Amino acid sequence: MSRTVSEIPSLRRLALVGNPNCGKTTLFNALTGLRQKVGNYPGVTVEKKEGRFTVGDVEVVVIDLPGVYSLSARSLDERITRDVVLGRQAGTDPPEAILAIADASNLERNLYLVTQVMELGRPVWLALNMMDLAAAKGLTFDLERLSQALGIPVIPIVASKGVGLEALRRKLAEPLPPVPTRRWRLPQVIESEVAALAERLRAGSWSDSAAAEGEAIRLLLGDVAEDDALPPAELQSAVNAARGRLEALGIEWWTAEAEGRYSWIHAVCRSAVVQPELFQQTASDRIDAVVTHRLWGPLLFAGLMLLVFQSIFTWAQAPMDAISWLMGRLALATRGVLSPGEFTDLIVDGVLAGVGAVVTFLPQILILTFFIALLEDTGYMARAAFIMDRLMRRVGLSGKSFIPLLSSFACAIPGITATRTIENAKDRLVTILIAPLMSCSARLPVYALMIGAFFPADRRLWGVFSLAGVMLFAMYGLGIAAAVAVAWLFKKTLIRGASPPLILELPPYRLPSPRTLLLTMLSAAWQFLYRAGTVILAIAVVLWFLATYPRDVALSRDYAAERAAVAEAVQRGQTPEAEASAYLQALENLEKAERREKSYIGRAGKLIEPLIAPLGFNWKIGVGIISAFAAREVFVGTLAIIYGVGEDEDAAGSRALSAALQADRYPDGRSVFSPLVAVSIMVFFVLAMQCMSTLAVTRRETNSWGWPAVMFVYMTLLAYTGSLIVYQTGRWLGLGG
Repeated sequence: MSRTVSEIPSLRRLALVGNPNCGKTTLFNALTGLRQKVGNYPGVTVEKKEGRFTVGDVEVVVIDLPGVYSLSARSLDERITRDVVLGRQAGTDPPEAILAIADASNLERNLYLVTQVMELGRPVWLALNMMDLAAAKGLTFDLERLSQALGIPVIPIVASKGVGLEALRRKLAEPLPPVPTRRWRLPQVIESEVAALAERLRAGSWSDSAAAEGEAIRLLLGDVAEDDALPPAELQSAVNAARGRLEALGIEWWTAEAEGRYSWIHAVCRSAVVQPELFQQTASDRIDAVVTHRLWGPLLFAGLMLLVFQSIFTWAQAPMDAISWLMGRLALATRGVLSPGEFTDLIVDGVLAGVGAVVTFLPQILILTFFIALLEDTGYMARAAFIMDRLMRRVGLSGKSFIPLLSSFACAIPGITATRTIENAKDRLVTILIAPLMSCSARLPVYALMIGAFFPADRRLWGVFSLAGVMLFAMYGLGIAAAVAVAWLFKKTLIRGASPPLILELPPYRLPSPRTLLLTMLSAAWQFLYRAGTVILAIAVVLWFLATYPRDVALSRDYAAERAAVAEAVQRGQTPEAEASAYLQALENLEKAERREKSYIGRAGKLIEPLIAPLGFNWKIGVGIISAFAAREVFVGTLAIIYGVGEDEDAAGSRALSAALQADRYPDGRSVFSPLVAVSIMVFFVLAMQCMSTLAVTRRETNSWGWPAVMFVYMTLLAYTGSLIVYQTGRWLGLGG
């Protein structure tokens, strides 16, 4: 018979709860390190993170919950946080206690959530974070008085610097503190209604007295989210009746909770926190005077983005070349170990060529992930949302929608799930529909291949900016511009509605945690390599098979006879060996190209070629686009397999594939790939919906297949039209094709 957590003295489960920007993720990473497990809560796309650490003979499991401002369940994040700590979330064991974390430099606002957490019927500790920032503001704390006023242990920490973490770990392994009681009060008439409602709950499934009282306050005085389950009809009737009685007495019950909590919180802070007599302008205030300026703010934001994209090419080239060299050596070693045959061809020309061509771009994805994590960890992301609020409001959204869109630069899936923080349902839906237009990291290998092959990094604009970096910046800018235009169109047609004003906390600037940055990059690397080792590997094997068979096809020339004739000419001394070698290599390339064109994959590509030819695409590009629907990175691997770069010394290298693209010709001698075709391909990838996982997540978030269908159709039409305009306009201007 299995034992519950409470029956195992050496194991303790804690829930980590706090506001956004209070350092919760930094604390979670600092406590648990690499001992983390990430998944999803059953039935929803909210990320579930658990980590462990050990103190003596006690192992502590920490559940990292979404950052929320309250437990009123206006959003999905708030509902998940509340349900997990109450033990009502399917697939998650209830925590024994709660570790609340608060920003010491903004304590009054943070304590609102803490008071709600204290009413959940669980023991609570309070980690008072960012004590260094509070000190910089001139704040001093009487921690003993604060702990006594709250009725819970208070531990001061600076999570980003590791200050106080050892004391916190020891405290969390000690015997559980008493369950706190509610210490703030409502007007007596409301208290009576809360008590009556709590009694109803205790008579039902709420056996815990403290938790029942907290739930009664939430039901009576709080709002219910659109996707939250309503209470039973009898209980809802009692709630409505109680509200009616309060309204008959002229009591505005909807403001009572906030007024009661903040009145008590203000008194607690006044007694336990010493404020400076005069307002002190902090370093954050001085920086914000420039960063959030109407003119300098947007210019600085654009400059930072340009710096990021310049760095992606400049810094990544050396490690990319190293990975390319290693993959090439691995291909040669594999051919040296395995016997010649189809299995060896599958490993070298299928697996190593397909997967290796994608893995080469890992350094660029790590650099992009590093910069996104750096901007978020320093507190700049909230400023970016504030800066973009003016632009977003013109298209019917708010700056709050820009935060999920920024997250989508890494991947649209977490970006779409981040829309749960948007209270307005119509704004949330529009943000979901445009999130895939942000250029995610999966598109980066495609951009890098095309730009690296046709827009050299050593070419400069105005002697300063790398042409490659500018082109990459342009692709990301195109995604943003398209998202803004589509959002405006949706808000004017299908999804009409006004947006609420932006209410956004600007956290203080802080030094990023190297540990958090490292863990974020390692997580991104693992996700990328996992996809390379699963989805991309499977597709690479299938594509190799389709590109290799059937073997017995009619060829336009007798290549074997021509090779024999050249060999005989060399033996007779009629042809120099160097000239013969070059001719034989060209002959081999021609045979491979013809066989691939007549393979299963070539036949499929020929079927769609008339449809995509106006975009400047031939059948090879078409096959790459179709295969990329499973994962955008597969486009690179597909071309590597079609062009057979696995047989070269730089088997999986981007340079070998770039050279193959540059050398490819139509029968009339025209280049298959050119700078114009490369731009057309990149525009298509910017605008197209080529990610089945994103469609699946959209279906789960919208609870409908209708909106994913809208997303797929409009993005496909947009991509086709965009590429068509780019290619045909370029040809008209004489830019080549």
